[in-house]
Amino acid sequence: MTQLAPFTSADTTRLAEALDQAVADGATPGGVIALGTLGEPPRFLKAGHVAEELGDTTPGPDTVYDIASLTKVVATWPLTCQALDSGALVRTAPVRDFLPTIDGPAPSGEATIEQLLTHTAGLKASTRLDHYRGTDQPLHELLCREPLEAEPGAHRYINRGYILLGLAIAHAHQRPLDELGRALWDDLGMTGTTYGPVARTPQVAPTEQRIPGAPRIWGQAHDDNAALLGGVAGHAGVFSTARDLARYAEYLIDPASRLHGWLRASMIPVAPIETGLDRGLSWICAPGNVAYHHGFTGTSLYLNPDAGRYLTVLTNAVYHGEARKKIAPLRALALKTITAT
Repeated sequence: MTQLAPFTSADTTRLAEALDQAVADGATPGGVIALGTLGEPPRFLKAGHVAEELGDTTPGPDTVYDIASLTKVVATWPLTCQALDSGALVRTAPVRDFLPTIDGPAPSGEATIEQLLTHTAGLKASTRLDHYRGTDQPLHELLCREPLEAEPGAHRYINRGYILLGLAIAHAHQRPLDELGRALWDDLGMTGTTYGPVARTPQVAPTEQRIPGAPRIWGQAHDDNAALLGGVAGHAGVFSTARDLARYAEYLIDPASRLHGWLRASMIPVAPIETGLDRGLSWICAPGNVAYHHGFTGTSLYLNPDAGRYLTVLTNAVYHGEARKKIAPLRALALKTITAT
């Protein structure tokens, strides 16, 4: 049962200072934090600028960020849960059952929907879709015919499993993944959430400049594999705002929502990641009954349904290089804050 534990003014102050420090240290040009308690309006903290190219433009609740691997829990996980509820997918069945027919052996296609959700399928760890260029075979066959690299059961964070899930969801419904996502987000009032590409405006945060002098990635998926798939994939490619992610988070922690039961089920540990952290269905399970997930571009989403609390961090820290190292202190504080009650 939910026992509401609102964030304190001290929590807000510490988070604001940490976000300011991340910007001052050059970890990210700027960012937005949304935090809130079930039934109460979210609070938004902001710092810095959207990007150097945009001058004094400051980020806010409606600034659009490439959320990278948060796609897994904002698009693929809820769509998979809906498909499991409707019978379009079966949790213990191999993913090849929900894809166009594959003749002959397909070792990776034997991975179950649950194994893909929990990163325990033993699939090939490296995901380089550029290696498939020049072939006539469809993507689902190429992925499914790959040999396993490990015995199923152990946790290995692998993007290709979520690419397969995205393909399976689309095939099972005979609708493109971005259309399915749009229907889900419209139903939740998440009008600022979409698969890319999105227009290059001051409302959209750019990400990385790969080659000096070349245009910065802006409005297109930072993830190479998602970009090769036209920006629509099960593992990455979604853009969203702090306002929308706050709305989504509150929906998930609300006991009356359709996905709350799935959130609870997804927070049951399936495979250990490291000491104190386990993988559930998509989500990382942390002490204090907290679920969270990160995105490579510098984004995070934290949920504490027992306390009725949520917290999301949106930055474009990859603007300055690898994001996860530079904003680690901010993420550590966010996890500590969402856990404390």
